[in-house]
Amino acid sequence: MDRLQELESKSIYVLREAYKKLGKVGILWSMGKDSTVLLWLAKKAFYGHVPFPAIHIDTTFKFPEMYAFREKLTKDWNLNLMVGINRKAIEEGINYENNTALEVCDHLKTVALKNFVEEHKFDGLILAIRADEEGSRSKERFFSKRNSDFEWDYVDQAPELWDQFNSEFRKGEHMRVHPILHWTEYDVWEYIKREKIPTIDLYFAKNGKRYRSLGCMPITFPINSDADTVEKVVEELKTIKTAEREGRGQDREDAYALQKLRAKGYM
Repeated sequence: MDRLQELESKSIYVLREAYKKLGKVGILWSMGKDSTVLLWLAKKAFYGHVPFPAIHIDTTFKFPEMYAFREKLTKDWNLNLMVGINRKAIEEGINYENNTALEVCDHLKTVALKNFVEEHKFDGLILAIRADEEGSRSKERFFSKRNSDFEWDYVDQAPELWDQFNSEFRKGEHMRVHPILHWTEYDVWEYIKREKIPTIDLYFAKNGKRYRSLGCMPITFPINSDADTVEKVVEELKTIKTAEREGRGQDREDAYALQKLRAKGYM
């Protein structure tokens, strides 16, 4: 097997383990490249059908292109889409004009996710995080437990030696599963290229700018780039020196922003 086949094979194994070992499970889908690749892998793992609900925790501040992509792919791939929104926080005026990016993320993502999981009684979630994307994510495992409050103890992670995954969990615990933890940004784009996976146009350059990482519109900024095709993005990544999440506002506010959020239950 080549590298992409090896990556794919391990991801499919993790997805099938999650299906076998856990109870009620959903896949978090942000419409970004990573989570869309994860849905594609789930389709491969289960012979063209995604057996898990595709869950979008919606801040209501996403790009219009992201919402259009969500509706199109939901129909094209016959996904069971579930949308979670912290409407109480929005009604109370939590937004990017009144609050910091970290505060908005906490209320509209972390709290929204907790509320959604509690309401729908999910035992676990499957996420498209990668170890190379950001420091706190490199501390994750393929199967990562949270306590009953969805909190993550990132200094106490069981080792996963020789692909022996810690997939057993007790009542009251909440499991996070990360099937593409071992992929890199370059791998994802190579795989998109090979598999011809649908991707949002925001990732491709227009007028010398493109988005490398997608989040909420008010705090997501493009990079300088002329890469207007998948092939050109792949070539660009061979020489790029900046961090993938450089254009994400919450990361600019605090170098440990994501770790603080994720310790409390963020994706």
